[in-house]
Amino acid sequence: MPERTEEEIFATGAEAVNKGDTVFGLACFSRLITSQQSPIIRSYYAVCLAKERDEQQKALTLCMEAIEEEPWNSMHYLNLGKVYLASGDKHAAIKAFRNGLLHGKNQLIAEELNRIGWRDLPVFTDLPREHLLNKYFGKLLKKLGLK
Repeated sequence: MPERTEEEIFATGAEAVNKGDTVFGLACFSRLITSQQSPIIRSYYAVCLAKERDEQQKALTLCMEAIEEEPWNSMHYLNLGKVYLASGDKHAAIKAFRNGLLHGKNQLIAEELNRIGWRDLPVFTDLPREHLLNKYFGKLLKKLGLK
């Protein structure tokens, strides 16, 4: 049987992680991380470390480095959000997912946000969500179909 190329290993590993199979993903990305240090490989490897080995701090560092190198790649924000979810920080995960959506539409991010349940940003972001202005203007805009 011929040896699989690194591109094939990456594709199958990324697909596994995106479907939630971080055990298989860890096997793929552990193999890739030794030969390549590209931002996308580090980003996916970070998700696997956070979920399978409970190494959240190392995973956060890897994701942040990937974002620093390629801030336009929404997949890094998706993976950062998954790392935050693995550590139990839902608020930070939602923030990471939203930042990813600023860099382009990403169906995987939208699916994650829908899965964990999120709310729209408040109308006045400088005020707390519970502030009367946010409550009433939010309801008004919703009724008008503008939000």
